Amino acid sequence: MYVCLCNAITDREIRQCAERGVSSLEELRETLGVATCCGRCAQAAQQILEECMNERPHLAPAASS
Repeated sequence: MYVCLCNAITDREIRQCAERGVSSLEELRETLGVATCCGRCAQAAQQILEECMNERPHLAPAASS
């Protein structure tokens, strides 16, 4: 499904970025251009990214000591 209509970015693309190590909305903006126009997709994109990291703990950034 399309998450970002302005830039035609799908949930699949966001999930693929998470698999490649993207772990923040800022990184998604830099990588895909999500939430760079009207910004209405930012919350949905963040939620998909968090779901990916919760489903696959190895994707979550390492906790700093």
